[in-house]
Amino acid sequence: QAGLLPTIGWRHRTYTRASDSCCWQVDRLWKPGDSIQLAIGQGDLLVTPLQMARFYAAIANGGKLVTPHDLLDVENPNGTIVPTTAPAAPRPIPGLDPSYYLNRQILYACVGGVVLVAAALVDPDLYRRYWRAIFIGTAVVIAGVLLIGHAARGSTRWISLGFFTFQPSEFGKLLFVLALAGMLAERQRIVGAWATTLRVVGLGLVPVVLVFAQPDLGTALVYLAALGAILFVAGVPWRHLAVLGGAVVFIAVGVLWAGPAAGVSVLKSYQQQRLTCFTHPSTCSVAARYNVEQSITTVGSGQTLGRGLNGATQVNLGFLPESQTDFVFAGFAEQRGFVGAALLLGLYLLVLWRGLRVITVARDLFSAVVAGGIVVALLFQIFVNVGMTMGIAPITGIPLPFVSVGGSSLIANLAAMGVLLAIYARGRVSRYSRRR
Repeated sequence: QAGLLPTIGWRHRTYTRASDSCCWQVDRLWKPGDSIQLAIGQGDLLVTPLQMARFYAAIANGGKLVTPHDLLDVENPNGTIVPTTAPAAPRPIPGLDPSYYLNRQILYACVGGVVLVAAALVDPDLYRRYWRAIFIGTAVVIAGVLLIGHAARGSTRWISLGFFTFQPSEFGKLLFVLALAGMLAERQRIVGAWATTLRVVGLGLVPVVLVFAQPDLGTALVYLAALGAILFVAGVPWRHLAVLGGAVVFIAVGVLWAGPAAGVSVLKSYQQQRLTCFTHPSTCSVAARYNVEQSITTVGSGQTLGRGLNGATQVNLGFLPESQTDFVFAGFAEQRGFVGAALLLGLYLLVLWRGLRVITVARDLFSAVVAGGIVVALLFQIFVNVGMTMGIAPITGIPLPFVSVGGSSLIANLAAMGVLLAIYARGRVSRYSRRR
């Protein structure tokens, strides 16, 4: 309730496995940053920072309200400027191992490494032969999320196996590409026919709609980006792509403008709010703009070389939301600065370039289409995640590949890299054999 201070007991009653199966063990803990956020009227306290500043000023001035001003410098009585000092190292979170996320990611990376090696050893032609089973299995598991999945933060995206909670739609990105590529490979002689294009699009929309219904708009957009790349690499005529592009624009206008104007809302309220804040930030409330404003501030505060792990106050004091997942790039930019962020993006560019190289050496249409779908899906995720941390893309739940905390995303992306390695290795062998 407004005006009431939350307590540790309140957090334990509010954040439970039933209400937040994904992160309840972390959210219910009282972190060092929570006390600071409450002191300035943020977090779970429904008071604005400006109201808190005026309240403190009224106490200091005997009950007189004053207009707050920005503080540029603090002067000593002799007129010298008080030097600033680096903040102390963050205290460990009570009841939570400081290496909690690190240990889990190391475990996921080990599992993902095994999956990568296994995928690299499998001949991609196996996926082509069994593309129907892959598609049906993927659609059934994603649909099962809506029936038996656990809800967290307004979405039902996870299935709990007890020892591991995984997100099927993350693994579905790769399986989606493999299945549609197999379908196109069967019809490569008539790939220019409208019937082929419409069948592929119709089949591809099945998992897209299922993911969108969770609701997970960000991942659904990744599927659509992969679908577009699959059609392009397969050699679908340009007029088909143009018509499909026009249809996408028409549907987008209907969902974002015509539908709401007629009283029909396809998107959830928080999804509409995110898009509105991106296109018209001045119309959003302070609370709605908080995430993206804190993210932009965090990116900028890293400056050239970054603040380091201990000096990253936005991350360590809890001002940056979801600093391990959705906004992990912002946290990395604060800690490592422009140089570190540029290096990370350079590594992504290297991976994407090598992925494009795989397309050129693929031994057949199926392998080329699979490589193209994987590369474009990866590129889309990187662009949207990095873009939203800097305010140049709307906020979505798309993780940053290989960096965001989460086992499903990391293992699925490493599996995709294994498939690319398998395509590259067999493509090189095939090309060498032809030359001989």
